[in-house]
Amino acid sequence: MKAWIAFWNIMVKDFRAYYLKPPNISWGLIFPLAWAGMFFIRSGAGLDSVPALLPGVIAVSVLFGTTSLLSVTVTFEKKGRSFERLLLAPIPLELLMLAKTGGAILFGVANAFVPVAMAAFLMDVSVINWATFVPAIVLIAISSTFLGLFIAVSVSEVFEAQTFSNFFRFPMLFLCGLFFPLAQLPVWLRWLSYALPLTYGADLLHAAIHRPAAIPSALSFGMLVAFCILLFAFSLRNVRCKWIV
Repeated sequence: MKAWIAFWNIMVKDFRAYYLKPPNISWGLIFPLAWAGMFFIRSGAGLDSVPALLPGVIAVSVLFGTTSLLSVTVTFEKKGRSFERLLLAPIPLELLMLAKTGGAILFGVANAFVPVAMAAFLMDVSVINWATFVPAIVLIAISSTFLGLFIAVSVSEVFEAQTFSNFFRFPMLFLCGLFFPLAQLPVWLRWLSYALPLTYGADLLHAAIHRPAAIPSALSFGMLVAFCILLFAFSLRNVRCKWIV
């Protein structure tokens, strides 16, 4: 019981200290909307293009919102030695890291529904297949958060975390089928797309909103779960090897 009380307190502390700050809002919401607006204006397709753009805006909102949080907050606390005090808490390391990531996951899920609320004024959101949409959002948020955690525990400085985050995030904008189909990519690049978790999440979102899935949905869900497990396991390994002495 005490472990779960500690879990809750750690998560609430992070919410109060980090999550609703201007940089997180700008990276999680303003940047994806600006990126989608660029495609919207460039295509000249008018409101008919909103269903095709919405999955990309949602996925980028979740990706940038969650990774921006974890790649900075965990690294900042490690630099300030406050994370070392958390490691002394009488709770399992796995539960501690879930507490550090739980708030970011919830923040990412909440981020996803802001573009949906805006799109409700431009399209009929009743066409969304919520049975696919909601689990896909949750898994994208978890995998993106664990990616941010992996980045945070792999470096020692905040600026390194930010640079390392962009090394993963910006290629995903072009390689994961967010705003244009994977079939338009050169053949030699497609293999890299299938090695990125957001490819499967983006395909599920597209399938839930406006077109058939390019990848079998069961495979996409399975791959997202596998990425979540692997990223969390690698993060725990890095913490044990580098941060616990």
